[in-house]
This record gives sequence, structure tokens and C-alpha cells, in this order.
Amino acid sequence: MKKVVIRFWGLIIGLLLIPFQGNTIQFRFVEGRCVVELRNDSLFLENDLIKRSWKWNGGHLVSAGLCDKKNDIHWEVNNNKPDLLLPGEKDMGVEALIDAEIIEPSLQSVKHVQVAIHYKLGTLEIKRLFKLYDAVPAIACEFFIRGKASQNWVRSLSHAADLQNIEVLTSNTEGGKVPTLDHLSLSGKHWKIEAVEFFDITDRFNTLVRPVHALSYRDCIYRGNLLFAENTEKGAGFFMLKEAPTSNVQLHYPNGDFLTNNGSFQMIGIGVDSIDLKPDEWTKTYSYATGVFRSNEFEKRAALRSYQMQLRPFLADRDEMVMLNTWGDRGQDTRVNETFCLNELELASQLGITHFQIDDGWQAGRSANSAFGGSYKNIWDNPNYWTPDPDRFPNGLAPIVKRGKELGIEVCLWFNPSIQHDYADWEKDADALISLYNTYGIRTFKIDGTAIPNKLSENRLRSLYNRVMEATGWKAVLNLDATAGRRGGYFFFNAYGNIFLENRYTDWQNYYPYWTLRNLWMLSKYVPPQMLQIEFLNKWRNTEKYGDDRFAPSQYAFDYLFAITMAAQPLAWFEAANLPQEAFITGELIKTYKTIQHDLHQGYILPIGEEPSGRSWSGFQSVKENSGYFLIFRENNEQTVCKIPTYLKAYQSIRLTHLAGSGDSFETKTDANGEISFSLPEVNSFGLYRYVVNSQQ
Repeated sequence: MKKVVIRFWGLIIGLLLIPFQGNTIQFRFVEGRCVVELRNDSLFLENDLIKRSWKWNGGHLVSAGLCDKKNDIHWEVNNNKPDLLLPGEKDMGVEALIDAEIIEPSLQSVKHVQVAIHYKLGTLEIKRLFKLYDAVPAIACEFFIRGKASQNWVRSLSHAADLQNIEVLTSNTEGGKVPTLDHLSLSGKHWKIEAVEFFDITDRFNTLVRPVHALSYRDCIYRGNLLFAENTEKGAGFFMLKEAPTSNVQLHYPNGDFLTNNGSFQMIGIGVDSIDLKPDEWTKTYSYATGVFRSNEFEKRAALRSYQMQLRPFLADRDEMVMLNTWGDRGQDTRVNETFCLNELELASQLGITHFQIDDGWQAGRSANSAFGGSYKNIWDNPNYWTPDPDRFPNGLAPIVKRGKELGIEVCLWFNPSIQHDYADWEKDADALISLYNTYGIRTFKIDGTAIPNKLSENRLRSLYNRVMEATGWKAVLNLDATAGRRGGYFFFNAYGNIFLENRYTDWQNYYPYWTLRNLWMLSKYVPPQMLQIEFLNKWRNTEKYGDDRFAPSQYAFDYLFAITMAAQPLAWFEAANLPQEAFITGELIKTYKTIQHDLHQGYILPIGEEPSGRSWSGFQSVKENSGYFLIFRENNEQTVCKIPTYLKAYQSIRLTHLAGSGDSFETKTDANGEISFSLPEVNSFGLYRYVVNSQQ
């Protein structure tokens, strides 16, 4: 790792930082398009697209300016308190230190500049890490705290209905009554807000996104990991992304994530209270990113997406997959053994599967999900719990892994960390995973059964993940299950792999193809879909349980069910041995898909068309510079042709090459609204196209 470290110590008299005279540069660091400068007691961070400034304030920064450099839009920020606001703590830092380093590209990180600021607030120490990326209109920040707080920090804010007059309403936030991660106080009263709340626990929820559109007014509290604010006078805005679990499971939650008041926007709730702090160990708060955009639907979404795609290098040979996991047929662990797995591999190869994951049942221990009875308690009373079951796998997993390699299929496993006593056995869990990697080369693990009820659990779970990643050289992939419990959601623990989104089963009639498409479509506006595992099931199972339901899985072609997953990471959620022979024809589609999978996922994949309802025209567009992909779905409706708004500009001439599904190649020109007419002659059909914008445009 190439590292550049430059330090500046503030001069201290009592509690006041000596002011610097003239145009004095105390610190400057330049790498590519990224610049860090401390000048005249002001800090400036910028790249080619965004610039943000703060009053230095002894390292306890106070926002002073925000600039969208691409669109030449400047915002004066009128904050009168530090961005990181901790109730009862001092408003000015002392003994401030700044340094910077280049984080070189690796399996762990995209190249970026990291800026560290270290300072004290009374008996507290704060470490703040900023991250700057080339060509990304956002700046990210992480906080770490150690020491002793002067009081408890967290209290719930008053509900708007309880604020009876202006005086009470104003005092709701006076004096910093709630911990704040970031704060921008801007001029103007004409602000449109889009606050987006997310839901995981997908065993219970089937609508995973809840946006709220509003005008900023007096004190108002919004829930959600994401806030877009657009000033209608300037035609521009910014976003705040809270990198935390979903609102309903965050730690020390103050009943909201964003507090707005006209042009004032605060990101509240840091996931830490004073009781979590230790005198000699850093405690990490929730993180955030703030970015800028022009008031345009694509610019708005692309600003966020460009940042999100920096969080983990997205590598074709590590992160792309078409996975088969047999748990979806509800056989549980009744059939899992060497013979079963070898047979599944042969059939998986015919289908075009790249990853075969053995779910619960491969291990010697018996979990609570076992059909034969078991428990998650006191796992490590059995030191062989996470070794292959000697009866089911008398030769270990070696024959499975060997045959998988011969067929070009990577063998993967299910794993459930030891949750008791706040993951007290996390080191043993990490060592078990590392042993499986060292023994068999297995590197992709579905991580299930986790819960984060407190900060100690969160810290230990992160330590478990980090140890596995470091031991494997960041070659590991963790499929983080989001189906139940207090887990990471969509914006937390993003550095470790992808998200196993949902369990759906034909046995209980909770698998409907348009439900799956709808969840992916709604999330894809805010979450990169290539980071999600999306399921397709055996449509021939349990057909009698659906009766004459027009939206039953049996009403769709198997190709269509697979096509729903293509914008994401496809998950074959069934036993291949239970498929009829006709199902394997879909192997041709999967073969075609794999040739473009990584290129498709390199774009900004965003939803287009209508929200899937079983009766809509819907789809996705993967947007690259002058090319990309369209994945179009005609659900059960009477329209054979539909004009769909796209993220292309008006009157662009484009060529579309048909790759799979229904439809044909064609050339066309977008209309004044950037719309394109697509034709699919049959209901419940799809078309996959590669498009190129004609060079003369």
C-alpha cells in the first residue's frame, strides 16, 4: 500500500485555537483529482465533482460550504454547531491532528484518498475518516469514539403531534438533544424532500421500500436510510445516506433518521450511546455519505449509485454467480449427503450453474432448522460442530469440491455464527470458516441466523467478518441473510459480499414471480441490484396448491422466472433433481446470460416502466456511457406495444440488439421524453437487449 502521511497539530491556548493570519496553508494533500487542504482555519475536501468546506474548530468540524463542481452550483452552509453533535459534550475540539493517505486498489478497496482527523472533546477522543473517490460526487465519513462521555446521549425526539406551538417546536432540537452525524443548514425555503425507509426481515415484509415525498417545513422527523433534498429555485440538491441497518432495527434509535426545518437537514442517530464507550478501545458509530446532484431523475440516482459502487470492488471472478441452493424445495437436511450433492452438481452443470451452495445439514452439528431436531445453543460444546458430518460425508467435502471444479462449479456452504452471549465465540466461528477455506478452498458462505441487539454484538460480528476476509485475502464472499431478525439491511456491512434477500416457497404459496420482480424493481432505485441474490423456484412443484390463480408460478415460462433475476445475482432456489427435463432448456438462456452478466452489472442498473403488479410493463436499464442494456417485462396485460421512459436523452438515435427472450433487434430514436416503444407479442414475456447510442449523436 502506498501511503502518504502529513500531520498538523493545532496550537492551543486554553481551549482556543490560535487564529492563523493571512492566506496560510497548514496542510495540503493532492492525489489525482482529490485535494485536501487546511487553510486559514478552514478545511476543504474536493474532487472533480464535489467540494465541501468546514470551519476547523479544533478538528470538531462545522460545515461551511458545499459545491456541485460539475454544475457550478455553490451552497453556503450556515451551521452554528459542529456536524457531529453529542449532547452535553464540548463544541470545540483540542489537540487536533490531520493526516491523509492513498488507499491503493485491492480486493478489499477501490482506490481512494482517506483523510483522518483525530481530536479530543474533554474526556472523549474522536477519530473521523473521510473518503474521497475520483469522479464520484459524494464524500463519505466514518466516526470512531473512545473515552468517557459527560452524560447519556440518546433521547427520543418529540413527536410532531405533541408540538403545540412554535416555541415548543423550536425547542425540540435546541441545545443538541439528539446525537447528529451530519448537518447542512442552507438558505431558501423551497425544498422538496424524498425520504426513503427500507425494510428487511423479508420473512415478514413484502414491501421493502417506503418513500415519502414532502416539502420541507418546520421541524419534521423522517425515517429512512436515505434523504434527497432538492432546491426548486436552483434546480439542484444533495443526498444524505445513513450507512446503518434499517430504521426499525437500529441501535439507540431516536425515533427518526433525519430532522428537517426549512433548509436545515440533520442526520440523527449514531448507533452509539455513552454506555457503549470504552476508555482504550475505539467504538464505531454509523457512517454516512453526502453527495450532490442536478435536479434530474437520472443525475439524482446516478450520484448515489456512483458512490455505492465504490464500497466493494465488484470482480467478475469473485462476485458474479448463478447459485443453486437446494433449501427452496423444503427438503431441509433430509437428503443432504455426498451422493445427493454429487448428483446435484451434475444436474447443475446442465443448467449452467456456477455456484452450488450446500445449506444447513452439511455439518456434524444439528441446527434448530434440522428436520431431525437440533439447537443453536452452545454450539461450541461440540468442537466438531462445523466439520463435515462423517456419516453424510465420509470422505469430507473433498469429492464434492473436486467434482465441482471439474464441472466449473464453485462449492459454497451455509453457516450460522454462534449468537449466544453476544457472539462471545466469534473467534472460534471465524477460525471454522477459515479452516474450511484452507482445507477445501471454499470461500463463499451464506451467513444466517445473526442478530445485532447491541453494540457489543455488532462489534464482534464485524470482527468475525474482518478476520475471515483478512485470512482469505479478501477473496471470500459472504451472502448476508436479510430474512429475519435485527441484521444489517441494505447499507451496512456492504464490504463483505452480497445480500440473500428473501425466502419464498411454493409450499406455502408465498412465491409469486411478480412479487419477486416488484421487490427487486423497487429496491433497484436505491440499492445496486447486482449486490442482491434474487430467487427463482421450481414452478412445477405444488401447482395444485395455487389452484387457478392467474399469477401462480406455473403461469410463467421457466425462462421468464430466471429473467426476473438477471439484473441481480440469480439464485436457483430448488433441488435440481426435482426439475422435469424441460426445465433444463433454460440452460441455453443461462449460457447466454453469463456471457453478458458482468458487463450488464458494470452499469448503473435502474428501474424503468411501471411498478410490477402482474399486469404491468416493467423492466430495468443498465446505463453505461454510450451503451447499456434493457431488460423488459410484459406482464399479463393486453398491450402488445408499450412506450417506456428511459434514462436516455431526448431524440437520441440508438441501435438495440436482441439477446434473449421475445422481441427482435431494431433501431429507433427516443422521443422528447426519452421514451422508447417496445414490442412483446405474448403476455408474461421478456426481452433482453444490448443498446448502443449511435456515434453521430
